[in-house]
Amino acid sequence: MKSLYDNTIAQQYSNDPLGMLVYTSQLLGQNKDLVLHGGGNTSVKMDGVLYVKGSGWNLDNIEKEGFSPVNLETLISMAKRDELSDTQMVKEQREAMSDQSFPNPSIEAILHAIIPYDFVDHTHADAVVTLTNTPNGKKLVQELYGENMLLIDYVMPGFLLAKHIYEVTRTIDWNTLNGIILLNHGVFTFDNDAKTAYEKMIAIVTKAEEYLEQHVTLPCRDCPGESDPKVIEQIAKAVESIRDCPIFPIVIDSPRAKLLSIFPHLKRLVKQGELTPEHVIRIKPFPAIIEEDIAQGIETFTKEYQAYFDTYSKPSHLCLDLAPRYAIIKGVGAVALGKDEKESGIIADIVNHTITAILCGEQLGAWISLSLADMFEMEYWELEQAKLKK
Repeated sequence: MKSLYDNTIAQQYSNDPLGMLVYTSQLLGQNKDLVLHGGGNTSVKMDGVLYVKGSGWNLDNIEKEGFSPVNLETLISMAKRDELSDTQMVKEQREAMSDQSFPNPSIEAILHAIIPYDFVDHTHADAVVTLTNTPNGKKLVQELYGENMLLIDYVMPGFLLAKHIYEVTRTIDWNTLNGIILLNHGVFTFDNDAKTAYEKMIAIVTKAEEYLEQHVTLPCRDCPGESDPKVIEQIAKAVESIRDCPIFPIVIDSPRAKLLSIFPHLKRLVKQGELTPEHVIRIKPFPAIIEEDIAQGIETFTKEYQAYFDTYSKPSHLCLDLAPRYAIIKGVGAVALGKDEKESGIIADIVNHTITAILCGEQLGAWISLSLADMFEMEYWELEQAKLKK
């Protein structure tokens, strides 16, 4: 991965830290191997205020209006609490904003606040997360990055993650750290200089990419496939009746997708977790698998999804619809099943990146990411449930 930082362009922001943050954030967001569709977040600290990516903005096109101004000391004090629900956290973060016209701050705002550097970058870098999503992932990244990389076992994003990192870093000299790798989740880099924080991210991801290039062999990403339009249409129609809305299918029949579709242990494999936890909100915890009978494949998915909900839900949870967001078609590849072209495009992007990661993970020992329980916790996150109940 190459740094896209241009000193000539950056010079215009030499006296504008927020403008510099916008510039480096867009550099990160333009690379889909770092973040996808709303993923990742960045921040800068100025005069006791944390300007952190706001809800609803994407890094690739974020502007100054997308960074919410939150009182820094308030956020740091929140990290010291023993308990805090995410709903209350969002409420208090909003109350601590100096301008209520901005969007809600990122759920990672507290974590950004406790990192004692001006600029903080967070991505869901495919290559790094892929390495951690393997049986020996933690040991692998320990050996790859050395003692100056802080490794954090998976913790639910939000207050719990911020609190955990606050506790484990109380006796750590931050000056010894090159970054933080959140296993099964992503990467944090930081510095008092925006360029350095950005290029630390590029260096960390490059090292992971080079490791994958040396240890993994993959078919090409994009080649013409051989999907049958009639089969795709039938799958879409079957899902329409469950989701009760039109479905706009996007076919993913690349050589990589086809290879995954013929794995002998596919049914087990696709329930071994997402590339990163945020993806479950977009693509659900697992896909439908279509073999010969389309109706049977979709029906099997609805039963398994209902069983998943029944296993991990509490009485207060509202079940989401039982329709798959994508299906894997044996011997063909996959199909994204969104309600419109935009949603299907997002799903297809995430599925393509997930397929590559799974194929890599399998060559590094096995693909093992989040448990179904962890995925449920993210998919049925209290803030998302609150939107449904409204």
